[in-house]
Amino acid sequence: MEQLYYENQAGTFIVSHRKALSHHMPASHFHSTYEFYYLMSGQREFFIQDRTIAINEGDIVIIAPNILHRTTNAESPKHERLIINIHEHYFSQDGSHRAVLQPLLEHDYIIVKAALRDRLLIESLARAIIQETKEQGVGFELFAQTLAVQLLIICCRHVMQHAMEPMAAPSPMHERISEIVRYINEHYMEKLSLHMLAEKFYISPFYLSRFFKEATGFAFVEYVNSVRIMEAKKLLESSTMKVNLIAKKVGFGSVTHFGRVFKEVTGNAPLYYRKS
Repeated sequence: MEQLYYENQAGTFIVSHRKALSHHMPASHFHSTYEFYYLMSGQREFFIQDRTIAINEGDIVIIAPNILHRTTNAESPKHERLIINIHEHYFSQDGSHRAVLQPLLEHDYIIVKAALRDRLLIESLARAIIQETKEQGVGFELFAQTLAVQLLIICCRHVMQHAMEPMAAPSPMHERISEIVRYINEHYMEKLSLHMLAEKFYISPFYLSRFFKEATGFAFVEYVNSVRIMEAKKLLESSTMKVNLIAKKVGFGSVTHFGRVFKEVTGNAPLYYRKS
């Protein structure tokens, strides 16, 4: 396995390059940054928001901040991928990025299946980012950030010129799980249990538990908690609501339990995001 990982002190720019024979996903599944995921070789299944999509060599997925996602193994686990997390404040100082990066700012995620000409340019920029991050010469972070913004511009140009095609679910089972995920996304503030949803959607708890994990990459309880914490994080960053009220609003019965799960999911205590 080959691996390269760089994160700046503020956590606003991250480069992660990996060649691997198996699946690995960092603990955090939503970020305050945009995430650029480029599959350089192999196949992956990508769970994002409420559906699972199959992506192949050369495909790019760009995800907006605070959107829940996870990659899972496809039939062949061997793959190479580059992930870049970059905060919007690097895009431009004067807001001029808003026109050129419009598809990125208007969608929760975009999927780019680039033509050969664009793929050659994308591959060249991606390799340059990896090289800069590896060598860490003078000004490497700024250099890599400018390359990353170029990648985003190429992808947005592609989306503007070619409308995004709807992505079919890999199987009827995945589509069924997507229905359940959509229900969780809409009712996360209510009491939810595996048995209650199994009954509601007329499937066995065993089937739901097994295929929920297979389709999304999340265990059932892990997913419900992640949705609740993601919504809590948004409220902490955008409102002055007290932590105990936020805990209740997103579906936690106790503020102590909320605090423990919040740290497990994000790596930080709730007030970290209020201070930010």
